[in-house]
Amino acid sequence: MGLSANFEIRPAREADLPGIHRIYNDAILTGTATWDEAPWPFSRRELWWNDHVTDATTPVFVAIRAGAVVGFSYLSWYRQKSGYRFTREDTIYVDPAVHRMGAGRALLAPVVAAARDLGMRNVLAIIESSNVASIELHRGFGFQPVGTLHEVGFKFGRWLDSTTMELLLPGPR
Repeated sequence: MGLSANFEIRPAREADLPGIHRIYNDAILTGTATWDEAPWPFSRRELWWNDHVTDATTPVFVAIRAGAVVGFSYLSWYRQKSGYRFTREDTIYVDPAVHRMGAGRALLAPVVAAARDLGMRNVLAIIESSNVASIELHRGFGFQPVGTLHEVGFKFGRWLDSTTMELLLPGPR
């Protein structure tokens, strides 16, 4: 797909799974971007991958720097009911070693473009409410906050809020 902010951004390949897996499991252990509390076994990552590669509406992208995966992003179904078929949720994880270097922005761009190209009507971002960097990143792409759920998650001994943002696209009417 190209270079952006010193990162190569491209569709993920199966060979990228160890890097994706490492970044996600680190996020589980050190942050609140995910509310999983135990690292995933690699077999679960493989199942996740198979779900995404068999559904063309849930692409996965990676950021590569110096030959290594340093971030990933993807679209997933918001809910599995057919009435939600024109809505996707975006997800982005970036290796802490490259935080604040533009990887998040570089990874959100192809997700939004893919949603538009796929004819999606709405892209949702569901963000832990204290994650100001992610909220501002999404705002920069035109996402608008639509609500906050208070104390819906619990991790590291504290209650967490969830902010939902949406980006309306031309999609089907």
